[in-house]
Amino acid sequence: MDTITKAKKAAGEKAASLVQPGMLVGLGTGSTAYWAIEKIGQMVKEGLNIRAVATSIASEQQAIALGIPITSFSEIQQLDIDIDGADEISEDLQIIKGGGGALLREKIVAHASRRKVIVADERKYVKTLGKFPLPVEIIPFGWELVFKSIQSLQGAPTLRTREDKPYITDNGNYILDCMFGAIENPEQLHHQLKAMTGVVETGLFINLKPTVIIAYENGEVKTL
Repeated sequence: MDTITKAKKAAGEKAASLVQPGMLVGLGTGSTAYWAIEKIGQMVKEGLNIRAVATSIASEQQAIALGIPITSFSEIQQLDIDIDGADEISEDLQIIKGGGGALLREKIVAHASRRKVIVADERKYVKTLGKFPLPVEIIPFGWELVFKSIQSLQGAPTLRTREDKPYITDNGNYILDCMFGAIENPEQLHHQLKAMTGVVETGLFINLKPTVIIAYENGEVKTL
């Protein structure tokens, strides 16, 4: 296991330690959230009684394989805690997510949770958002029009693909990965993008007031 993977594992396990008996838990998606789910699965096997909502099909399958009881928003209204990763976290704790393609479900779960916990390795913690391309989930029909609209905002969008075909989210949508340079006003950009017809959601997670757990290659883990 390399140092970055060890750091992700440390961050995920630190977050999992915040889960208490009886909680309703949001399970995130991605390479760091993976380790939180693994640890929670171990805790469940040792007797922890919880229920969870997963933010992607992949995370749900992982949780089921570990014996974590899965529920849905048809049965519950709010979660106690949501543990998820990030692609970038700025110094004022604004976030870009969606590199794993689950940004829409991740945002639904985050906003339904009393406490948001973001886990990441040190590479994701930045002064200003924007080095990582901003994922924007869009409907497939007329996606070219959204592409051109984002260009008019001085963005540089790229249609995400997999095996030379458009990447399809768990919701049946496309994703545009957009370079805007340094994002000085993420809230304004989020609202500009959401106003475009055909845009479903953006990967800007604004004003969540999260607990952020950063793991470093030297083994240190900090809570922000």
